[in-house]
Amino acid sequence: MNTLKIGIPKGSLQEPTINLFKKAGYKIQTSNRSYYPTIDDEEIEIMLLRPQEMALYVEKNIIDIGLAGRDWIIECQTDVVEVAEFAYSRSTNQPTRWVLAVAEESTIQSVKDLEGKIIFTELVESTKKYLAKNGVNAEVNFSHGATEVKIPHLCQAIVELTETGSSLRANQLRIVDTVMESVTTMVANKKSWENEWKKTKIENLKMLLAGALKAEGKVGLKMNIESKQLDELVAILPSMRNPTISSLSQDGWCAVETVIDKHICRDLIPRLRRIGAEGIIEYSLNKVIP
Repeated sequence: MNTLKIGIPKGSLQEPTINLFKKAGYKIQTSNRSYYPTIDDEEIEIMLLRPQEMALYVEKNIIDIGLAGRDWIIECQTDVVEVAEFAYSRSTNQPTRWVLAVAEESTIQSVKDLEGKIIFTELVESTKKYLAKNGVNAEVNFSHGATEVKIPHLCQAIVELTETGSSLRANQLRIVDTVMESVTTMVANKKSWENEWKKTKIENLKMLLAGALKAEGKVGLKMNIESKQLDELVAILPSMRNPTISSLSQDGWCAVETVIDKHICRDLIPRLRRIGAEGIIEYSLNKVIP
């Protein structure tokens, strides 16, 4: 039987990734001691892998596809196929950033001020490329964790991953520049991508995951309205395209259905009611396939 082997990132992206698969229609079950979760698709096998090494497993054909931050895929310097981007992380649906940070009282104001200085980071190769691009010679050392505390004891600057910047501020650090933005990226082994069955399976999975992600923050809205009020309703009703309008069995009435951003519902629904909309229903969505 054909099997697609998928790498799921272990760590901060693990639960958001498993939840995204669930919204896409796949149930993944994990245990505390196993690196091999189960999934309710007999054509898929799952491995939990460190995102820092995900692209290596893909390149060596241990797995067919893997999900990890683009930062680690670039850092691995591997020869893989980039299939898709999925903008989600541990706490937001925005790209994460690797930032150059220094002590709040530091005189360093730009990357140019790092000439001859010491930098600690987990993102060593990308930081070296960033410095070279800016014509700066500095010593870049690998950080085994607790990177923020290394200033000022071991270095003058760090390159650290941040989503909100709260940890940096808590440690009295100031952001000087953004070194790289990163989103979750799906990469495939080249041989797997050339296999017709696997490529189709990967593209189907990509479509469903993208649809599940697109559905976040959106809701479905449907209601009934008298036909004479329809133009007024449509004029204020946002939609991904045009709303679906159908006639009701009761003469002079129609049903309207659309998909909109969730955050506007609280202001929109009272307006719809005031112009005569009835039976207004707001419902959640699992997937939106463009």
